[in-house]
Amino acid sequence: MTGEGIDYRLPVFRRADGSTRIRYLWDQTLKTDRAQPPEGFRTGAEFDEAQINAALRAESRQEQYNLLPTVDTSGHGTAVAGIAAGYSRFGAAEPGGAGETAAGQAGGLGAAQLTEAGAYRGVAPEAELLIVKLGLPDASSFPRTTEIMRAVTWALRKAQELGMPLVINLSFGNSYGAHDGSSLLERFLDNAAEIGRTVICVGSGNDGASAGHLAGSFGQAAGGAVESVELAVGEYENSLGIQLWKNYSDIYNIRLRSPGGQEAPLPANIQGGKYTLQLEQTQILVFIGEPQPYEAAQEIYLELLPVGRHYIDSGVWTVRLEAVRLVTGQFYFYLPSAAARSATTRFFLPTPEVTLTIPATAAKVITVGAYDGTYDSYADFSGRGYADSERTIGVVTAGLAKPDFVAPGVGIVAPDLYGSFLPVTGTSFATPIAAGAAALLMEWGIVRENDPFLYGEKVKAYLRRGAQPLRGETIYPNARVGADDIIVSS
Repeated sequence: MTGEGIDYRLPVFRRADGSTRIRYLWDQTLKTDRAQPPEGFRTGAEFDEAQINAALRAESRQEQYNLLPTVDTSGHGTAVAGIAAGYSRFGAAEPGGAGETAAGQAGGLGAAQLTEAGAYRGVAPEAELLIVKLGLPDASSFPRTTEIMRAVTWALRKAQELGMPLVINLSFGNSYGAHDGSSLLERFLDNAAEIGRTVICVGSGNDGASAGHLAGSFGQAAGGAVESVELAVGEYENSLGIQLWKNYSDIYNIRLRSPGGQEAPLPANIQGGKYTLQLEQTQILVFIGEPQPYEAAQEIYLELLPVGRHYIDSGVWTVRLEAVRLVTGQFYFYLPSAAARSATTRFFLPTPEVTLTIPATAAKVITVGAYDGTYDSYADFSGRGYADSERTIGVVTAGLAKPDFVAPGVGIVAPDLYGSFLPVTGTSFATPIAAGAAALLMEWGIVRENDPFLYGEKVKAYLRRGAQPLRGETIYPNARVGADDIIVSS
């Protein structure tokens, strides 16, 4: 799944005869007379292998675009797909078998290795591809939740139609949610991972060192106890969402203080769950959530918006919690992901644990963090998992270890939109290494009939078992690198 698309024209996604390895491509953003949405869906345009090959045979880029008008707007999707399954021969002989190992991927070049034959190759260079360019959500939707669910459903149907095992790579995540496995998307992916011969790999996100999360607890404190949470809001923020997740049985009096010292309480009971107040030149939209059929934790959401200016008030904002009734006394604050806010917007006393982006928090997916292969060390930006085994606000499985392991995620060589190869960094690019490795295992087990049941949690278990220790990590599982450690080593 790619947010920005893929450059299907590149040689890394073609066979030796120049034909495409992409069996189907669904661009959820397109409206065109030349292609229709997939059967059972209402949005976008689906192109099959024959249509993609026809576009590749076109004599000009304009003709190609007329036949297949999908583009990669950033290079992110192209890089991810290339790391997982790219193959660029540069005049080399025919590629080797699909069952070649991923050994050596932690070395200097990362996932795209220059082989003795003169070819750059991804982890599973012979894999057949299903590509989805995700659509954009409307203003009332969660970040691409619906689009991802449609894409996964489509991929599952195509895999069944083709009679092939399926590995889904999701180099995508956001910070919105309780991070406890209870959201609609997390539960959907858990169910999807158990359908057919399927493995789902998700990046842990890049929020590990972004100071966008704070966890707190009143412990055994009595009513009247107070906790103050301070966060710095950088200059030039045109909006900011602040999430507070807590046990629904806990009751707090909540006050908000602006950088200039103005204060206002949040009402305990709001008709319809929505309320608006203003401090200085910032309007605060308040949402008081209720338990949902699939979510037990309570959300209190604050949206800060500017009034009469372009930016909200910068400086130190304070959220004051006064305990009225305590059952667990735990609370969890989240800011938007690092990519969606200023680097200077952060909590003063952040908690690096449970900084996985969603849906990396789903139990049945393979959650992949990142390490630096050059120094054999954990990448501090990599989202961290569960360290508080007593977390009680949601449905986190007891003893759940996330991430499942880490893979190379710093300086990974990947194809770009100009036909060359450049280094990229992030868990987005560690995830396709795991996805490619999962594909090789399933090819060996299912396609070659060595183990017809090599999918799902079994693949996760084998990858964990085969992982190697990382320098400086002595206790497993842990919140940084997961249950075992790195997926590949030199």
